[in-house]
Amino acid sequence: MKSFYEIGLVSILFSNNLFAQKADVTIKFDTAATYFTESLPLGNGRLGAMMFGDTRKERIALNEISLWSGGPQDADNEKANQYLKPIQELLLAGKNKEAQELLQKHFVAKGRGSGYGSGANDKYGCYQTLGDVFIEWKDSAVAVSNYKRELDIENAKAFTSFTRNNNQVKEELFVDFVNDIIWLKLSSSKKAGINARISLYRKKNAVITADNNKIIMSGQLPSGSDKGMRFAIILEPVLKDGKISNSGNALMIENATECWLKISAATNYEWNTGSLTDADLVKKCREYINLTNKATYQTALQKSSLAYRKLFDRCRWQMPENKAVNNLTTQQRLLKYFNGKKDQQLPSLYFNFGRYLLIASSRPGLLPANLQGLWAVEYQTPWNGDYHLNINIQMNYWLAETTNLSSQAEPLHRFTKDLVANGQKTAKVYYNADGWVAHVISNPWRYTSPGEGAAWGSTLTGGAWLCEHIWEHYRFTKDKNFLKEYYPVLKGAAKFLQSILIKEPTHGWLVTAPSNSPEHAYKKPDGFIGNTCMGPTMDMQICREIFNACIKAATVLQTDDEWKNELVNLLPQLAPNQIGAAGDLNEWLNDWADGEPKHRHVSHLYGLHPYDEITPWQTPDLAKAVTQTLTDRGDEGTGWSMAWKINFWARIGDGDHALKLLRQLLKPVTGKEIIMQGGGGTYANLFCAHPPFQIDGNFGGTAGIAEMLLQSHGKDEVIRLLPALPRDSDWQQGNIKGLTARNGFEVDISWRKSMLDTAMILSLRGGSCKILLPAGKKIIDAKGKLLVDKKTKTVIVEFSTVAGSRYKII
Repeated sequence: MKSFYEIGLVSILFSNNLFAQKADVTIKFDTAATYFTESLPLGNGRLGAMMFGDTRKERIALNEISLWSGGPQDADNEKANQYLKPIQELLLAGKNKEAQELLQKHFVAKGRGSGYGSGANDKYGCYQTLGDVFIEWKDSAVAVSNYKRELDIENAKAFTSFTRNNNQVKEELFVDFVNDIIWLKLSSSKKAGINARISLYRKKNAVITADNNKIIMSGQLPSGSDKGMRFAIILEPVLKDGKISNSGNALMIENATECWLKISAATNYEWNTGSLTDADLVKKCREYINLTNKATYQTALQKSSLAYRKLFDRCRWQMPENKAVNNLTTQQRLLKYFNGKKDQQLPSLYFNFGRYLLIASSRPGLLPANLQGLWAVEYQTPWNGDYHLNINIQMNYWLAETTNLSSQAEPLHRFTKDLVANGQKTAKVYYNADGWVAHVISNPWRYTSPGEGAAWGSTLTGGAWLCEHIWEHYRFTKDKNFLKEYYPVLKGAAKFLQSILIKEPTHGWLVTAPSNSPEHAYKKPDGFIGNTCMGPTMDMQICREIFNACIKAATVLQTDDEWKNELVNLLPQLAPNQIGAAGDLNEWLNDWADGEPKHRHVSHLYGLHPYDEITPWQTPDLAKAVTQTLTDRGDEGTGWSMAWKINFWARIGDGDHALKLLRQLLKPVTGKEIIMQGGGGTYANLFCAHPPFQIDGNFGGTAGIAEMLLQSHGKDEVIRLLPALPRDSDWQQGNIKGLTARNGFEVDISWRKSMLDTAMILSLRGGSCKILLPAGKKIIDAKGKLLVDKKTKTVIVEFSTVAGSRYKII
């Protein structure tokens, strides 16, 4: 007998013909890509591929998540801690200018640090492209018709098709989630219709040979020593008919009707050794391909799609179909949406695409998604394509817990734990402190030193901010084994902050020093514009968050009672959030003016999001102050900044303002140039235009949408359904399946006429569930038993749940 769940909400979610599924899971083009921001990105967390779709010389750009130039370095200035007290004393005396000058001389990275953001040939290194596959069609001079290029994010595959000489040619591409190789299928409607030259290409640091009907490319990247990253690629065709031959360092495919290209890649990135040779790497590539010797393209695609959809199908957002957009390209849809035309499924496409990108660029056991996720065509990626710890890598993973991709955050958690050893050394060298620290930037070799510039590089809460994801993972999953494993990481970050606190002279509060508010400057009353300060608001919010997390974690794990009590006594002594004379939230310890009033970072609202010490229902005065801050900062901004503001406005409960910013985030951008005035926007393939491309905007925007539809934060951790649903007519009806709430709950929501219609709650771990129940709604269990009767007004209710059971709100 089917449960009411199977015949109830599921039928609403998936059987209602108002909700067509293609426009919210398909990215379309009717031309080939000129820039990689028009290409179609695919990936399996390790390997990446981008389809350009050129009908004369096709390009498939390749990536491997660990391919970095550079290597381990010691960037700690051994004499730095001699200058800690002098810098602090200058700050205590109000001499910020002198403190910043001293910090720049003695308290930044040793040497070139990140290479000033261009570290490809420095020790720091940068993320780089793996190379390209080129397909040069023999009859490329002949015009084509019926051109199509699409990315199917529902099944993680892409295709290009066109007609030439009455012959339909089709390219199909996917990155295998099971066999861990890239597959490219070429086929023609006419027999013997495939005639092309296949090659691998890398501009530098590579040797390419073709032999025995396969192409091998291997190389070594610069590192500042002889231990640079080594890599290898094998491309091997499988022909249905026709013939294959070597042509220099390329292959010729002649008179084939169908051809599969199998592409495998490997690097010698090993955090502990990095000892694999070129021969080892070629052998490793060979082993990947050998595993597919008995597999057909179709069976491999089916198995890969099934593995991918186990993740993707956990959470789906669907909105009513607008048939007028079904035949438009994605770029055309972006333009029409920006000009105010209806497209209810464009935001849901963006949401579904964001989840797709995280699945495709983050796999347990590997490195976390970087500034570009997995996809790059450069040899010097912008800002080294690295891990920025003052918002960017954290924003990459905001959607993991809320959109049911908790498992994909494992690389971030493990990366954080791996920072500890280097971070302990950095903490001693600079601060003579206990615990561990990471500053603003990091890379695969766990760089923890400050940056090379005082204006931005001395933010000292990067590691503690990463720990926020560890604690949030526990809040969502209640996994005690996970908490036990990662508790030492939390404790070490808290120990560091505890060790460095000093007492400021005006109020006697404890504050961090020296630090800054990420990348932003203050203007003192004497006219000095600077960055170096003590006790910036974000630092103090992060101190409160990690101290509270450690207190709760120690309680759960029944450990460290003495230290826990130290933290309890310490919390009231920390500098609090302060409301300035203008009614906004102060960014610094003093009510100083902003160096740049419209600055892209709004770091002092960390307490609103991602931390939750500020909420409209628990701290209304502070909520009013952060609203004033957001109003003062304005709605302009770069991609990730705009995405963060979406989350801010959603947390405040203003869905209309959140939607306004989402529309701006979806502002169309073409190639490298922005069509409309102002920064930010979205490229034709839905990559976020920072500009240039940074993937954090995609992930942050997706997380913001999730916050608009479901929240469970705050001290009470009450589930709030549709807390920031816009009043816009496009959003009056919809449904979402599989959002996740803290304390181990999955939630499905259906709404009509901008009001909650039906919701379903799945209890994953059992225990108490708190929910803000709308007036006139009731809660029943899977057997139809009434648990909570209709209320005359919206109230918080609480009921007990059993693990694995479902509960319905009607």
